[in-house]
Amino acid sequence: MKDNNHAPAAGRVLGLFAKQPQPGQVKTRLAAAVSTEWAARVAAAFLHDTVKRLAQVEARRVLCFSPAEARCYFEALTAPQFALTPQSDGDLGRRMAAFFAEQLKADAKRVVLLGADSPTVPLTYIEQAFHALQNADVVLGPATDGGYYLLGCAGSVPGIFQAIPWGSSQVLDSTMEAIARGRYRFAILPPWYDVDTLDDWRMLKGHVAAMRQAGFDPEIVHTERLLQEPIP
Repeated sequence: MKDNNHAPAAGRVLGLFAKQPQPGQVKTRLAAAVSTEWAARVAAAFLHDTVKRLAQVEARRVLCFSPAEARCYFEALTAPQFALTPQSDGDLGRRMAAFFAEQLKADAKRVVLLGADSPTVPLTYIEQAFHALQNADVVLGPATDGGYYLLGCAGSVPGIFQAIPWGSSQVLDSTMEAIARGRYRFAILPPWYDVDTLDDWRMLKGHVAAMRQAGFDPEIVHTERLLQEPIP
């Protein structure tokens, strides 16, 4: 593995949006069905596994974290594979737009951003996203819940972050309308799933079991350990 700060793939930035996994602050829909403590454990497992998996991607890797006072937590988690920057204020759209603007201002050519809600997303999809941005302004990875698990842009920040009903099943549809209005060159990835609810967790358990049975290592050690525990 190449050092993140010395030999990144030319012009590529891979961003990860993450929140410190504190009870009551993360995985609120899952927490409503189980407990805030257990939901925070799920969030922590996803975060640890996602950081480890994304560290395999050749790019300048940047973790954009929240809250701002959690820097020490994320330094211990990611050093030296990721640079760290705090998330800005505002809704998700404003925070993502600010991240893209910061990276592009720092001479990034292609920027791809993910969250930590899709621990099994194939790394090949990330490579596809970077490849697509050679000819596209925007690339999206649609999520099965009506949002998206990955967003990438090249050249400049697209005007697709305003008036989006974040947290709803209309996120992808509204974003596509904004992409059409802006006449951006667009590329799409295969769909994947986020894990936000108890039903999602059960689907993840079945998917991981199927991958194991088929001889694939999902590379999510912390999450698999938690999947083996009974749901509280």
